[in-house]
Amino acid sequence: MSKIETSKQSRRAFLSGAAAVGAGAMASGEALAQTADPLITQPQEWAQGFGDGVDATSYGLPSQYEGDVIRRNVEWLTADQISSINFTPIHALDGTITPQGCAFERHHSGAIDLSKSDYRLMINGLVDTPLVFTYDDLERFPRENHVYFCECAANTGMEWAGAQLNGAQFTHGMIHNMEYTGVPLRLLLEEAGYDTAGKWVFVEGADASSNGRSIPMDKALDDVLVAFKANGEALRKEHGYPVRLVVPGWEGNMWIKWIRRIEVTNFPVESREETSKYTDTLENGVSRKWTWAMDAKSVVTSPSPQAPIKHGKGPLVITGLAWSGNGAIKRVDVSKDGGKTWETARLAKPGEKMALTRFYLDIDWDGSEMLLQSRAIDETGYVQPTKTQLRDVRGLNSIYHNNCIQTWWVRESGEAENVEVS
Repeated sequence: MSKIETSKQSRRAFLSGAAAVGAGAMASGEALAQTADPLITQPQEWAQGFGDGVDATSYGLPSQYEGDVIRRNVEWLTADQISSINFTPIHALDGTITPQGCAFERHHSGAIDLSKSDYRLMINGLVDTPLVFTYDDLERFPRENHVYFCECAANTGMEWAGAQLNGAQFTHGMIHNMEYTGVPLRLLLEEAGYDTAGKWVFVEGADASSNGRSIPMDKALDDVLVAFKANGEALRKEHGYPVRLVVPGWEGNMWIKWIRRIEVTNFPVESREETSKYTDTLENGVSRKWTWAMDAKSVVTSPSPQAPIKHGKGPLVITGLAWSGNGAIKRVDVSKDGGKTWETARLAKPGEKMALTRFYLDIDWDGSEMLLQSRAIDETGYVQPTKTQLRDVRGLNSIYHNNCIQTWWVRESGEAENVEVS
């Protein structure tokens, strides 16, 4: 019998066993009283009266029973919350689209209040006509919709020196994946008549930090968006309302929020955020810059430390996320023994360029310990590395672009812990 047939048989046996409990309980009144589930057999309060009317909440909110699905920060990571970060609860989500209310935040001087009426975007430098756009101006340009992930370059950064943070939310939660609506930056540059000799654009935000970054002109003309919607609605304040930059596949620090100015230049500006910060330290102590793209990466989100196995032995869905800034995910492998053997997971749908991909591995868990890992392969053929492979190049003192394979030790109890198997 094939592995697939065996899996189906075990699941069918599990479900038929559950049905048998109900059938047996109906054999006598005594058995019914002792074993039947009152949530099935007895009338419930919520079915005996009216629920909320259509205007109970003017803006739909999550159910009160989902109050644990929230962003969280780690207080000791930063000196204060003004220049800090919180994390997406990826362990509690499924599919690939991140609700805006759950999507991680990263600020360098706090999230600012900026209205659409006060919003302005300047394009200057090597252009025929320096221009200033209002928000309404931007909405008159042809717009596009694309689903992209945004990942902080420091995502998983704490794990360089070993297993540190106990939860997928904290190790890999500096990421979100949303559908963005906006105007291709190319169209705005063309409107201003950019000088084709210009090789770079320098982009800065309206907040106090400005967080300026230099972007090669080739990228600016390719797929960069000036975005004003996410998941069909206006951007949230913490995500750059009313307008932000979207730089597909590249580190989140380049996705300038509250974007106010784009300057066409012949050279990179060498700002703080691309010299002393957001450079990658190598094993020999030399730091490299211009490492914009986020390489292929994945993580098992369940089971994981914040999403333990609660049902005991039997059918188990192992699931997680994979992504690559260099294209689409083509395959994800899952290991239950710390990388000794691998099984190919099922992708929920074919991978999309620079977007999260959901994977599943359906197994029959026998209750034994597991060392769960996932390994992503993108369309370029790149294979997600082990931590040892990364350390051979960058040592222990790097911060950014840690895309190593993650390990969860799942105990017989179903509880999970972050461990290092490199």
